[in-house]
Amino acid sequence: MSISFQIKHKSKKSKARTGKLITPHGEIDTPAFMPVGTQGSVKTVTPQMLNEIGAQIILCNAYHIYIRPGSDLVKEAGGIHKFIRWDKPILTDSGGFQVYSLADIRKITDEGVEFKSHKDGAKIFFTPEKVVQMQLDIGADIIMPLDECAHYQAPRKVVEDAVIRTTKWEKTAQQYFTDQKAKKQTGHSSLFGIVQGGTHADLRKRSCEEIAALDFPGFGIGGLSVGEPHEEMQAMLEVVADHLPEEKPRHLMGVGYAKDIIESVKRGVDLFDCVIPTRLARHGSFLTMDRFEGLRKAQYEKDFSVLDPKCDCYACRGGFTKAYIRHLLMAREILGYTLLSIHNLRFLMRLMADLRKKIKEGQI
Repeated sequence: MSISFQIKHKSKKSKARTGKLITPHGEIDTPAFMPVGTQGSVKTVTPQMLNEIGAQIILCNAYHIYIRPGSDLVKEAGGIHKFIRWDKPILTDSGGFQVYSLADIRKITDEGVEFKSHKDGAKIFFTPEKVVQMQLDIGADIIMPLDECAHYQAPRKVVEDAVIRTTKWEKTAQQYFTDQKAKKQTGHSSLFGIVQGGTHADLRKRSCEEIAALDFPGFGIGGLSVGEPHEEMQAMLEVVADHLPEEKPRHLMGVGYAKDIIESVKRGVDLFDCVIPTRLARHGSFLTMDRFEGLRKAQYEKDFSVLDPKCDCYACRGGFTKAYIRHLLMAREILGYTLLSIHNLRFLMRLMADLRKKIKEGQI
């Protein structure tokens, strides 16, 4: 079974829409946020907690799983769903972000990317074909092709070369996926495309047109949330919304703050992922509509209120106070990180549910 996407409601005042993304492991009401389980685990929370929080889908990092424990081991275990005990949809990214974030230990050529493993320094060469195959071995519902994300403020020529290379790699990846599908070797996985282009409107348009022509069942939007101002991100999403097929889902990669999500939903984005909710939790902060608030501040030492009286997460509903969670953080007790992770993730699930409701009611 491959994925399908149905648009349910469209805003008359913006490009916002609600939809239903149907996958072999369940349906996802969109717009939706994906908690990130980089190495097959959403940090400090269990799959049961994720279900209670309302997560519909999670994202795992194919690069990190390939490095450890190995995509072949995950395949032997029966696939990623069985291995990590998560029976809902999973999306794996391609390692393309590591092309960006591990710039000091990688080398890009037209054939692929050479890495030095962050685990043991061993050389690894990722080709478009290899990246597809390792994700097929992992067995995610949605897999991503190898792409190149240029740094924000990189020279235009660098960004243009990244667009050209990304299109080339995605054509190769699609052909390999098609060949494996003919051999019935793709399981239940579906391959999305990824658009690049930095903050150059003409390069964004070019990338959208080239990748859309390949007729993927859905699209990732890459190369944003890498340091550019909020206004530039939204300007690029306007371009993307006008040049990607309206009937297919769009995943904005690496965005997790409320303001960015709300404005991106208005521009037709359906899926989001980010490490922000759990990373902030590990740094002692909780999400708010404005940005986030650090709980280690002295002002919370005797604050016996919950994080958010309107929140229905386990931390708030259970009456865990700011003073108590601050104590856990200061004592480096793992429960503190867990409670903040639960709250931050539930904050985003509530936000997405509220956005879906407002779109349906014509308020967005």
